[in-house]
Amino acid sequence: MFTPAELLEINTLLIPENKIVILTHYNPDGDAIGSSLGLKHYLHAKGINAEVVVPNDFPKFLKWMPEARKNVVAEYKRKVAFDIINEADVIFCLDFNSPARIGILGEWLVKATGKKILIDHHQQPEQFDYVYSDTVIPATCQMVYHFIEAMNDEHLVNKDIAECLYTGIMTDTGGFRFRSTSAATHRIIANLIEKGADPSMITSNTWDTNTVSRLHLLALILGRIEVVNEGKVAVLYLTRKELQEYGFQKGDTEGFVNYGLSIVGVRMSAFFMEDLYDDFIKISFRSKDDVDVNQFSRKYFSGGGHINAAGGKSNASLQDTLENFKAKVEEETLSLNLNS
Repeated sequence: MFTPAELLEINTLLIPENKIVILTHYNPDGDAIGSSLGLKHYLHAKGINAEVVVPNDFPKFLKWMPEARKNVVAEYKRKVAFDIINEADVIFCLDFNSPARIGILGEWLVKATGKKILIDHHQQPEQFDYVYSDTVIPATCQMVYHFIEAMNDEHLVNKDIAECLYTGIMTDTGGFRFRSTSAATHRIIANLIEKGADPSMITSNTWDTNTVSRLHLLALILGRIEVVNEGKVAVLYLTRKELQEYGFQKGDTEGFVNYGLSIVGVRMSAFFMEDLYDDFIKISFRSKDDVDVNQFSRKYFSGGGHINAAGGKSNASLQDTLENFKAKVEEETLSLNLNS
């Protein structure tokens, strides 16, 4: 958490006269959108206006959240997004640890003169004016709740705030299944329910939203899932041609990587997908227990994230990337603790 002195300084910045913007990472997920909107609604409850700017569009299954459709999407409104960031007095940076993680917004953020406040749970954060970083906490939404508590404003948490923060915690913990989910997490969830969050509605709006294209793609990758490294590692992939053929929509592949971990004996799962427009491979890693995919991704695939969840990329062909991955996993069997 911020120090008491930092909280006092931040409090002096949170005034109606200041222009405040909230930024989050490229390809925003539930925690990114939930934390951004949750913070926005909290500031509104304090009588302070704030705008959310995202680098690119986000899945439809997150657009039900209160005021989600008011987010400024930089890929569609580049000039508007630039002006908001450039003119901001205060810039909240949520769910990312480096300007490199927010696409074109990163260049603007570095040059912006507003005070930069980081709230994030990813490893190795870069320098900001104020930093609240905790890699043990499972979701940035939980950190936003702790921030509200530290500001002595828990009484301001309303239904809109509760719905947004609940959504981000739910999605980033895999429905409260991941090992990072703590007793504190469940206590906060209970508080959010008391404040008006409806678990049934949120789950339905967020996860019971399958498209035909998603189910076709899921059937395709599950039909050819590969298990390597003596049954410890699952490998899934999709080509650009397949995405086009099945009418891929943003968000269709969300959570696909987790299916690999559901196989008995598998401790690490990797999902590779050719980008729909550019020549690179998007990679998602998930793992169990002490299998550190964060360090693995940083070392070999220009990525990072958390011990049990990380992302990466490759500029090689899909075939070469898959072969390279299998070779590196074999080399790193001991350091990855795959046989533990």
